[in-house]
Amino acid sequence: MSKVLVISGHPNLEESYTNKIIINNIAKNIADVEIRRLDILYPNYKIDVAAEQNALIKADIIVLQFPFYWYSMPALLKKWMDDVFTFNFAYGPQGDKLMGKDFIVSITVGGPEESYTPLSYNHFRINEFLKPLEQTAYLAGMNYQTPIVSHRMIYIPNVYNTQEDVEARANEHAIALTQKVKELLK
Repeated sequence: MSKVLVISGHPNLEESYTNKIIINNIAKNIADVEIRRLDILYPNYKIDVAAEQNALIKADIIVLQFPFYWYSMPALLKKWMDDVFTFNFAYGPQGDKLMGKDFIVSITVGGPEESYTPLSYNHFRINEFLKPLEQTAYLAGMNYQTPIVSHRMIYIPNVYNTQEDVEARANEHAIALTQKVKELLK
């Protein structure tokens, strides 16, 4: 049984400066982990629902790892969730397959933390944007954990951040996520 399941929702992980580091660190530092890279498994967006549901059933801890895109998740991850979290699987009279599992949302955000406040240009706090995922966890009977969020995780050469800075923040994020998973495994 795979105790930890990480769903990598980055649409092109190889081009990521941060999510790739986080995924690689998780793979190295958590013993019983399965990482499902949606970008490799489903480049055509045709989700193998049975395979994904089977992976979820085997897991004790489910991690969604993704970059924050337009105040939400990337389209491939949203499609995955829409297809996989079905009636009588994730919710409904017989929808108890995810009940009791720990659910961690782990995201990288390009903008600075101070931009996600009522008086700044994004107007809302990150946790407010994550309410749909929190409610999904509650509907499915999962244990919603405090999200792991890192800001300033985008590198635009000669414009915003340095590659070294975002990679250092990605390593810090990976350490925090690994610690959280190990706490839950105890």
